[in-house]
Amino acid sequence: MGKDAMVKLYDTTLRDGTQSEDISFQVADKIRIAQKLDELGIHYIEGGWPGSNPKDIAFFKEIKKETLKQAKIAAFGSTRRAKTTPDKDNNIRTLIQAEPDTVTIFGKTWDFHVKEALRISLEENLELIFDSLEYLKKNVPEVVYDAEHFFDGYKANPEYAIKTLQAAQDAEVDCIVLCDTNGGTMPYEVGRIIDEVKKTIKIPLGIHTHNDSECAVANSLVAVEHGIVHVQGTINGFGERCGNANLCSIIPALKLKMEKECVTDEQLKNLRIVSRYIYELANLVPNKHQAYVGNSAFAHKGGVHVSAIQRHPETYEHIRPERVGNMTRVLVSDLSGRSNILAKAEEFNINLDSKDPLTMELLEEIKELENKGFQFEGAEASFELMMRRALGTIRHFFSVIGFRVIDAKHSEDEKPQSEATVQIKVGGRIEHTAAEGDGPVNALDHALRKALESFYPSLKEMKLFDYKVRVLPAGKGTASVTRVLIESGDKTGRWGTVGVSDNIIDASYQALVDAFQFKLLQDQEGEET
Repeated sequence: MGKDAMVKLYDTTLRDGTQSEDISFQVADKIRIAQKLDELGIHYIEGGWPGSNPKDIAFFKEIKKETLKQAKIAAFGSTRRAKTTPDKDNNIRTLIQAEPDTVTIFGKTWDFHVKEALRISLEENLELIFDSLEYLKKNVPEVVYDAEHFFDGYKANPEYAIKTLQAAQDAEVDCIVLCDTNGGTMPYEVGRIIDEVKKTIKIPLGIHTHNDSECAVANSLVAVEHGIVHVQGTINGFGERCGNANLCSIIPALKLKMEKECVTDEQLKNLRIVSRYIYELANLVPNKHQAYVGNSAFAHKGGVHVSAIQRHPETYEHIRPERVGNMTRVLVSDLSGRSNILAKAEEFNINLDSKDPLTMELLEEIKELENKGFQFEGAEASFELMMRRALGTIRHFFSVIGFRVIDAKHSEDEKPQSEATVQIKVGGRIEHTAAEGDGPVNALDHALRKALESFYPSLKEMKLFDYKVRVLPAGKGTASVTRVLIESGDKTGRWGTVGVSDNIIDASYQALVDAFQFKLLQDQEGEET
């Protein structure tokens, strides 16, 4: 394969990534993540296993309503069961009914699994693979075959492992993916085995590795060096046990180190944003020491390093951090941040001058807020509002004079009742309103809406889609600081807002008020255009 040969990226964060014991995504989360992956330039997004749970079926239904720039949506499943035909196999039928762009199914490669897990003959397993793939090829646009436990199977019985791949090749699938399912294969084995496979298998090959030996990224890159043209992995390496191959390391390595075409330069700049966005939706703290995208990936602390990188960054940085959306940080006197704000302002069509004292003021405000626990990944609406307030380019739609939330439990076996009272001011008018809700935040949301909708009827279109709370590590137990992330939306789009406080109701209030402000700002700009 030449330097510029295209390598297709196949993301399985929404399926394999959710196998991680810490991770669960709602359908709305999965849709938002798919949109971000598409912006990153991912070629295939594996949405889930529609035969295994209702949430995945719902995802395939909802994603059809979205317009993706380039990504194909893949559905995952298995070969048919023994003693049934593909057309009668419920798993195969559900895959076709999901109407994805691509179907990926896995089959058994390791003779040990065929005998012990499936309890069928080796010959029957070859029929399972061929029948299932041949049937799918007639019914869906594109079929990918995941050869499960391929490397372990090959080491145990190379002749049979190759036969399973030949069955897939005979069914004329579009790609055969060699899987290191248990994550125990070493890089020097991967290259040697792929070279052997290529003597028999002539259709495009892919790689799917797990990180149980800390070699998933290395194994994927070695595979590409040996002619693999399709790489599977997850954002941030999420996945069961020790995780999957980390696409946040694989993508820049392919593009910048190996000079393989996979994403554009512009798409690559989204890498850090996508990484942190998915951490935020997973409600996990980002790994600051993560290669390429972590906060510390290009951080320098004192002495010789600092003076050297200020003159020549390449002295202590293996790539320019801007290429992956990151930045150099000097930890002694933090010189970072200004370019980040300018880039963000440009994204929101806000005109900032790098030499303007206002830019430095904004930078200080952001640092102060981040120090308190604010995080703007996944809360871009709050970030835009903050910039507009600093610039004085935002209309003052309303102010909240005060609010009160009461939770009362009247008997042991009844759930608590929540009621919120708010007082708002719009222009010269004051509105005083109360509302009930399912919990204090819901009651506050209802009361704010009730008060504001008489002035701004368009708020009726706005819905609250998601609400996430993270207790920030402060070692204070129940007095810890909490960060609330709220996702809201209307018929034209969705937006995220954030609030931070040692009082969860106050943090929720901050995020709610920003959500309403942003909706009104969007409406105003829509009218002006």
